[in-house]
Amino acid sequence: MPEYLSPGVYVEETSYRAKSIEGVATSTAGFVGQSRFGPTTGAPTLVTSFEDYQRYFGDDADLLLGGTPTINHLAHAVRLFFMNGGARVYISRIASPPGGGTLEDITAASAPLVTSAGNVVLRARYPGLAGNLRVRAQALRSGNLRVVQSGTPTVTGVQPGDVLEVSTGAAAKNRIVRGSTAPAGSPGDLLTTDPAQLAAVSFDSNNRPVLTAQTGVVDLATVTFAQKVSLALSVEPNGDGTTGSRTDVLQNLSAHPDSAQFVGTVLRTEDWSIPVEAPSDRSNRIWFDIPLLSDTATDRAEFAAGLLRALVDGSPFALTGGGDGIAATATVFSGGGSGHDARGLAALADRDDIAIVAAPGSAALADADDRQAVRDALIAHCTSLKYRFAVLAGDQGADASSIREVRGMHDSSYAALYYPWLVVPATSGPRDTIQLSPEGAVIGAYARTDIERGVHKAPANETVFGTLRFSRSVNKGEQDVLNPEGINCLRFFEGRGNLIWGARTMSSDLEWIYVNVRRLFIYLEHSIDRGTQWAVFEPNNEQLWLKIRLTIESFLYDAWRSGALMGTKPEQAYFVRCDRTTMSQSDLDNGRLICLIGVAPTKPAEFVIFRIGQWTAEASII
Repeated sequence: MPEYLSPGVYVEETSYRAKSIEGVATSTAGFVGQSRFGPTTGAPTLVTSFEDYQRYFGDDADLLLGGTPTINHLAHAVRLFFMNGGARVYISRIASPPGGGTLEDITAASAPLVTSAGNVVLRARYPGLAGNLRVRAQALRSGNLRVVQSGTPTVTGVQPGDVLEVSTGAAAKNRIVRGSTAPAGSPGDLLTTDPAQLAAVSFDSNNRPVLTAQTGVVDLATVTFAQKVSLALSVEPNGDGTTGSRTDVLQNLSAHPDSAQFVGTVLRTEDWSIPVEAPSDRSNRIWFDIPLLSDTATDRAEFAAGLLRALVDGSPFALTGGGDGIAATATVFSGGGSGHDARGLAALADRDDIAIVAAPGSAALADADDRQAVRDALIAHCTSLKYRFAVLAGDQGADASSIREVRGMHDSSYAALYYPWLVVPATSGPRDTIQLSPEGAVIGAYARTDIERGVHKAPANETVFGTLRFSRSVNKGEQDVLNPEGINCLRFFEGRGNLIWGARTMSSDLEWIYVNVRRLFIYLEHSIDRGTQWAVFEPNNEQLWLKIRLTIESFLYDAWRSGALMGTKPEQAYFVRCDRTTMSQSDLDNGRLICLIGVAPTKPAEFVIFRIGQWTAEASII
């Protein structure tokens, strides 16, 4: 209760409406698989387009696994996901080094740069053949920054940590300018700088710039001119076709550790133990391994001068030694760990907004036990977390008999199996077409249906975009056998195209045989779970029970109006009970609030039957 301790007017805010429940997202996917580059531990990476995926994980060119070119299933699945209507997908990349080695064994690295503080090593950020890059470094200078104000020389337009080239007297004429013999050159010219002419910028207590070189503080009165030297790095393909065609250019970097644009800060490792203000950019493909630096201003200035000189004179640098490793096993797909050490499927568990999961490429594993184990891991993942659904695929060459064997190994309402594979145009390499497992395209159709119609609509009778044909032609006779067993067929219909022609889960329980029914309940349960967290530790009495009922009934009423529930009236669609009939005194004494909710979901019109008979004008219809 508020306190009123003195006479006066008190204005208070109060709410007379029930708290609302916001429906959770149902179209966000989570994929785990092998790619050409990208992070392999920690939180999964959210991508919102295929171009976004390429920025983090490389293109869709083949992986070289164990020396054998292998289709990049994850990249193609992501491309088909967005082509079929997907909007958001989290990627958890896995990598498997050969011979029981570590990921460092397949991570490229350059030769070290020798500086006054020790070796600075330029490294590829992640494992992968796409980490074998070429890095070019350029040093660029600005115009003259030295001015004389009221007889006092100073420099303008500088920030702490900027590196300046300062010249005095004859030294100005001896400056080395690449491609030119002019004594000064022009702003923006490339240069090779004498480290003795470089100074770092700091500010004194009066906010005046102080220049410190490796020999100590520079007397501005002796300086003829001062020019800012910035560093530009170009990260390029290595030229042999294994790293794609992407080139990244990073400009306005500094070689001094006190600068906000210090190359070692902008391009740093994902070491979460390092206290930095912002996390590193996962899209950067390289990072600088820098030794512990001295706190002395002259030592740091000397380090900056040496690093700048080493980068410019040693350019270009070739990063070699990276590889794609070998094909992952079921254990690698499942992953493990938590937080920043999470890997594989376990990394997806930390993202609460993922609603659909798949492991593109797992159906192409050489070992049948591995293929089954990955499917089991996906089902167990969704069953334990409750609020997500798995999309599975059979073997590449499966026929009706073998896909039934795959289906017979699993029984779950939290997963659906799709058959057969897709034949799509090859985007790289010598092949015209490639075969892909259908998870990416199917989950894209899930997302498209959710966005356009709602999660209660069965994700079937939907076009599969980006597909030339299916690897096998399924006819009605075959589907008559496969559909009752919970195998969703992909079929071609002349005049209508390639369609998803099934919406069944892998459950033997007739209550949960439809994909849309299970996903509708996931949506309702997750939304109510999140939307009623405010009730925890509230007084467990009739007022709270009434608020709970009103909150949930309002949410279910909106679901009924959207067509998700059966019934011509709300009373026929759902009920909510939260009172003495749902809780005993023991429940109240133990702090339990129990709410009973019943909903009548709409099930798909899987069998549309029209009964037609002959009648005459004189006949009566019974």
